[in-house]
Amino acid sequence: MPASVQHDADAHRFTLATDAGDAALEYDLDGDRATFTHTAVPEAAEGEGVGSRLVRGALDAARDEGWTVVPQCPFVASYIKRHPDAGTGIVAE
Repeated sequence: MPASVQHDADAHRFTLATDAGDAALEYDLDGDRATFTHTAVPEAAEGEGVGSRLVRGALDAARDEGWTVVPQCPFVASYIKRHPDAGTGIVAE
């Protein structure tokens, strides 16, 4: 079973464990507005869908938290553009 996305609220980070190390999505939080600032995937895990699983998990968690998401990170913005349903109702215009 694939690893699940973990949320470290104190560090403002979502992580996903891989055999090559943790992938991470960092964010800034201002009230209920989360700016997703940076996504990093270990080089050995690139091309395996790790980044997409990480972003999807982070968006699902943001929805659960009632956050509005600002996709400042180009990877997150690209993911939302390719999968608009993932950001429905939570992505800032």
